[in-house]
Amino acid sequence: MSVLLQMAMFPTDKSESKSEQVSQVIKVIKQSGFPYKLTAMSTVIETNKMSEALGIVQKCYEKLEELGCNRVYSTLTFDIRKGHENRLEGKIKSVENKIGEVSK
Repeated sequence: MSVLLQMAMFPTDKSESKSEQVSQVIKVIKQSGFPYKLTAMSTVIETNKMSEALGIVQKCYEKLEELGCNRVYSTLTFDIRKGHENRLEGKIKSVENKIGEVSK
C-alpha cells in the first residue's frame, strides 16, 4: 500500500516568517526515514501505512508544541492506494512519459 500525505504545518502565534519552525518540522519528517518532497507550499511524504503517516503528523505537532507554539495551523491531504508503492516518484514519471520533463 502507498499512503501519500501532503502536509503543511506551522504556528500562527509566532513571527511573520515561519521558516525557523517549519525547518524543525521538516527535520522531524527527514528523521522519519520515509521519502518526502519539500515544496514552497507543502511537503509530500510517502508511507506504507496510514498509521505511519499519522504518526509523522503527531511528531511534527509535538515538535511545534515543544518549541512553545500555542496555535498551529495544518492542512492534510491523503491519497491512499493499495497494491502500489513508490508513487512519490512514479506519479511524476507517468506525467513525464506523456509530455516530457516537467519543472523540478
